[in-house]
Amino acid sequence: MSQEPELVARRERPSPYSARPEPSNLADILERVLDKGIIIAGDIRVNLLDIELLTVKIRLLIVSVDKAAEMGIDWWKNDPMLSTSAQEVAEENRRLRERIEELESGAGEPGDE
Repeated sequence: MSQEPELVARRERPSPYSARPEPSNLADILERVLDKGIIIAGDIRVNLLDIELLTVKIRLLIVSVDKAAEMGIDWWKNDPMLSTSAQEVAEENRRLRERIEELESGAGEPGDE
């Protein structure tokens, strides 16, 4: 009499990690972060015998430009490295300072009156 091995149906249990919804890629994660925003804040203080020697305040805000503008943060509009209108203002300031230096240096010479 030949014995055939019993075929036992094994039910595989799903992994507890597979039940979680996973983002499909890095772009989805980045989109969520920029839409909602992340704030990281912290202070580092170094004291010696109740004398504060050093304080470092760290503030990091990661949001999209639109979200930052909603929050009233718009420093990039006035930064000459990031804005063409700010570059024009910086160039105008440079020209005006040169002109003031010319006028001040010429006014101190005798006989120019």
